[in-house]
This record gives sequence, structure tokens and C-alpha cells, in this order.
Amino acid sequence: MAYKITLIPGDGIGPEVSEATRRVLEATGIDFEWDVQIAGLTALEEKGDVLPDEVLESIRANKTAIKGPLTTPIGSGFRSINVALRQALELYANLRPSRTFEGVRSVFDHVDLVVVRENLEDLYAGVEFDTGTDEAHDVIAKINEYADRPVSETAAVSIKAITPENSERIVRFAFEYAKQNDRKLVTAVHKANIMKFSDGLFLHVAQEVAKDYPEIEFNDRIIDNMCMQLMQRPEDYDVLVMPNLYGDVVSDLTSGMIGGLGVAPGANIGVEAAVFEPIHGSAPSHAGKNEANPTAMILTGVMMLRHLGEQAAAKKVEDAVAAVIAEGTAITYDLRQDRDPSKAAGTSGMADAIIARL
Repeated sequence: MAYKITLIPGDGIGPEVSEATRRVLEATGIDFEWDVQIAGLTALEEKGDVLPDEVLESIRANKTAIKGPLTTPIGSGFRSINVALRQALELYANLRPSRTFEGVRSVFDHVDLVVVRENLEDLYAGVEFDTGTDEAHDVIAKINEYADRPVSETAAVSIKAITPENSERIVRFAFEYAKQNDRKLVTAVHKANIMKFSDGLFLHVAQEVAKDYPEIEFNDRIIDNMCMQLMQRPEDYDVLVMPNLYGDVVSDLTSGMIGGLGVAPGANIGVEAAVFEPIHGSAPSHAGKNEANPTAMILTGVMMLRHLGEQAAAKKVEDAVAAVIAEGTAITYDLRQDRDPSKAAGTSGMADAIIARL
């Protein structure tokens, strides 16, 4: 029986890296039925909407989707199509593994970290009031009735809301991921020393959830100290769980530690659906040139295979990617040590090399 998967090719280089990934996944011998949908700039041009209803309907029906990078048009629609997709589908957990590959130029060796980021609340919930508006004045006036330190009437205001139920859900997700993937340590990341009520709540909930997993070590770190320690001794850490804004920053930090977004996969997972996506942008200047690095998208496919329970196939693809990069021949120019495009493989050629090792 085939897995029915929503496939959103994306914009810019998206269709090329998506096609490379589709070919690699099919080469594992697993049957897929692809439900192809368009979103982003492509959908805006063809359907007049960056996120058509049929895209959400497809994902809800199929439960699993894989997508290439999308372009959010400037000056119209959503602040971010990706954020809108996560909110519409209640994809509360952002999962960002970062591991080093031999052959990828990086400052660090032997990094193997997983960032688990809460996706739906914190400052990224988008509850904001612009400077000088009547709404901002009303909110500020109400705040100043209770605040020890008054907020200026000229301020723009963003609301940081952390709830116990969403904190418990994301921390439990992190512990379950650790348990299922033989991880040994979960670290809660916060700023509870300053934000004693919002981040303090997140930390307290994390400490309580940790009691349900005595077989997994637990600790916590203040966000700024966490960033410093990742630079000094990343080997001391394993699974990192944190609220939305910190997760956005730390996940890009850990991607930088392994060589950049070109080798960084990602997933957004909810109760009813999961959407797998690489983290890099659509890079329209590279579109159609068969030169884009497909690694992040293919590794995103590896995450999808694991989500589907196809562990053996996931390992085969991940090992094939690692072998091709380590060999250093059939790789795109950005992965080459000399960055020489004349000696590099194209997007499709790198996919061919990975397929040959399956």
C-alpha cells in the first residue's frame, strides 16, 4: 500500500530540490502516491492566493506533507506563509536536527543536536499593537494600571504569552522524541531569571514533565548562557526544548555550527498532521540552473521516512547522503571545498549519486 503524501514543490529552487528528493525517496523501493499542491508565489500567480484552501485540505486528508521553500510576496498576504501553515494546521512542534557530515566545511566536528521549538505561542503568536494607534494606547493604559514601571505611550507592544498546556505539550514531545530515538538528555532553555512569570512558567512545567521520564537526564540553561555553551562544548548537549522565539534563534545557530542551512532539515508536527520542510529559502537567483544543493530537502525526506516508521529506509538514505558528501565528487558547488562550479555536480547529478548508493 502506497503512502499518500502531499507534495508542495515550492518556489525558486523548490521544484528542483523537491524533484531530487522525490526521486531519492522512490529509489528506496517504498511506494508513494504524491498529491501535488502549489503554494507561495506560484500559487499567487496561478490562483490568486498564496495558501489556497485545497493545500490545507490536502494536508488534513493525507496527514503528511513535504514541501520545498516558499516565497512570501512582499507587501501582501501573510507575514510568513510557513507560519500561517503551522498555525492553520496546529503544527505545534518544530523539530530541527543538526549533525555534522564529513566533507561539509564547518567550524565544529561531531555535532549531533536536536532543537525542539514550540511553534504556536510566545511572541510569534503575532499579538501586536503598532505605535500611536488607538489600540496601542488602550493596551498601554491598561498595562499601566498594574505595572510597577510604566510603559511609554509611544511604544509599540508585542504580547508574550506562555501557557502551561502548550509548555507541557512541547516538553513532553521533546522527552518522547528523546525516548524513541535513544537520546540521553533533554535541556530546557529559558530566561526565567528575568521573565519570572512567562519563562518561569515554562521552566516549572518542564521540571514537572521531566519527573515522568526518570530514564532521561534533564537540566536547564538560560538562553544566553546556552548559546555560549553551544559554542564552547556542544558535545555536552543533546535535545534542546524551548519557547518559540528562542527556538527560532538557536535552531539557526545550530545549523550554522554544522555548515549552514544547506544541510539543515526540519519538520513541523501536530496532533493531526506533519509537514516536512528544509529551512533554507527559495533562492530565486539560482532557480532553473540545476545548481541548488538538495541535501537539506533530501534529509527532510529522511525525517519524513522516520515519521512514517520506515526506519531502515531512512538510515539507507542518510548513509547515502553522508557517503556522497564525504567522497566530495558528485556534490553541488557550495559543498565543494574550493567552491568551483566547473567541477561540481548539479542538483540532479547529486541526486543520481545518492540513488546509486541506495
